[in-house]
Amino acid sequence: MSQYPIKPEFVAQGKLSDNERLKAESEHLRGTITTDLKDEITGGFTGDNFMLIRFHGMYQQDDRDIRAERAAQKLEPLHNVMLRARMPGGIITPTQWLAIDKFATDKTLYGSIRLTTRQTFQFHGVLKPHVKPMHQFLSSIGIDSIATAGDVNRNVLCTSNPVESELHQQAYQWAVQISEHLLPKTRAYAEIWLDEEKVETTETEPVLGEHYLPRKFKTTVVIPPHNDVDLHANDLNFVAIAEQGKLIGFNVLVGGGLAMTFGDTATYPRQAEELGFIGLEHVLKVAEHVVTVQRDYGDRVNRKTAKTKYTIDRIGLDNFRAEVEQRVGVRFAPLKPYQFTTRGDRFGWVEGIDGQHHLTLFIENGRILDFPNKPLKTGLAKIAQIHQGDFRMTANQNLIVAGVPASQKAQIEQLAREHGLIDDSHSEQRKNSMACVSFPTCPLAMAEAERYLPELVTKVEGLLTKHQISDDHIVLRVTGCPNGCGRAMLAEVGLVGRAPGKYNLYLGGNRIGTRIPKLLLDNVAEAEILDTLDQLIGRWSQERQSGECFGDFVIRVGVVAAVKVSKTDFHA
Repeated sequence: MSQYPIKPEFVAQGKLSDNERLKAESEHLRGTITTDLKDEITGGFTGDNFMLIRFHGMYQQDDRDIRAERAAQKLEPLHNVMLRARMPGGIITPTQWLAIDKFATDKTLYGSIRLTTRQTFQFHGVLKPHVKPMHQFLSSIGIDSIATAGDVNRNVLCTSNPVESELHQQAYQWAVQISEHLLPKTRAYAEIWLDEEKVETTETEPVLGEHYLPRKFKTTVVIPPHNDVDLHANDLNFVAIAEQGKLIGFNVLVGGGLAMTFGDTATYPRQAEELGFIGLEHVLKVAEHVVTVQRDYGDRVNRKTAKTKYTIDRIGLDNFRAEVEQRVGVRFAPLKPYQFTTRGDRFGWVEGIDGQHHLTLFIENGRILDFPNKPLKTGLAKIAQIHQGDFRMTANQNLIVAGVPASQKAQIEQLAREHGLIDDSHSEQRKNSMACVSFPTCPLAMAEAERYLPELVTKVEGLLTKHQISDDHIVLRVTGCPNGCGRAMLAEVGLVGRAPGKYNLYLGGNRIGTRIPKLLLDNVAEAEILDTLDQLIGRWSQERQSGECFGDFVIRVGVVAAVKVSKTDFHA
């Protein structure tokens, strides 16, 4: 029960979704996971536990490439789990890196470390006997996976910004504090995975509530003018406002989110909207009560419309703001001026104001593995063995070797080049393209994404060369389904998988990530997509105005209309 007066007119009416039953009956996320772990008959988790393990940072998957083969042999799918670590702000030490590198090699089916758009890493292909030891191993090096999936606040993102070191450190500390403040308070994780004794006490969830949130919830801390975390993909955003290099407070934006459901016009991607400015003393309370308002008024009847963006569109932004203000006991001040001018990662070396040097490495699709003639995983392990600073995972699936003294730059660059971690042949187009994991491991995938992106980029590079603009780029993203993990709904060109080899083509996002693209072609194959892009890139090269990006161009010349209000414009 909420401790705040509930307005019935703001509550969705109808029979609760089955996920609400599941959470209510889970004994604060315990379920019967412990019993399932002992079941050697199946490699998977059964019943409610299939969903409950998500609250512990895992998704059950299988290798879809061999699913039919195993079925023909009368074997169940090769069940395994994907684990996503909780790393607020994406910072990991070299010691931790070497440890996860070894675990990936020794205990996962694929041997890789996958950097994600949630500014953390994932293990793919962990078999059931290794699941509990994995959590214990991570705990031993100071890492957990609490609340990186499920209906909770997930890993908190923070602008990587290695240049303004003092401001970044302040912002990063807020990302950590917000993450800790919004975590589930249940001891289920410690009991199940770390063998800690159950404490006989009445557990409560003062922020998330006894039934947790209606749907997943995502939070960022952003340092303008760099929108590298794509704030409009997130439910709650704290935009850092600084004076003389010191943080004084945040502009707060709410209601962003990119997922949708094909054929359901009640679902749509949406930009975040501004609530106002708050001082530092109110940050945790505002974070808490944006969550509690969504907790109390989010749609628990229809999970497809349960995210914060739909709550705001249903009850109104002014009502949402008023509810947060009443619960915090403070009114939002007018917004402080801010603007975004860039979005992607800044590759190569940059020097911070503290004299330290930082090397951003492009990791295509975030997949760290030893590929033929490109032993990325070995190279990063060798760097970690000598690096005295930290690593920073970015929200764009790349990695920053941060805090390098001038005396060590040459040695680290040499290792990076020898192992393919620096490749001068990578085009701006390749470095500004991104995909979700998709096949073979994601159970929701409808079409290829990660495995398709490299060849698609090569073909788009060919189009840019054909039209004599090979030094330019288009923000290009591919996802295997409409759930939004690769953030295609903030791209200038977004491909969203419909079926094997078929995609929806969306155009009209912009380079700074502040506009949703619009559907141009529905359920088409590569040939039609490339033919369309060939024609439009040709026009862009000839007709664009000074500095005009591709997304702005296709809107100006009327190829697609700008999406201004998602609820009415996106499907129009």
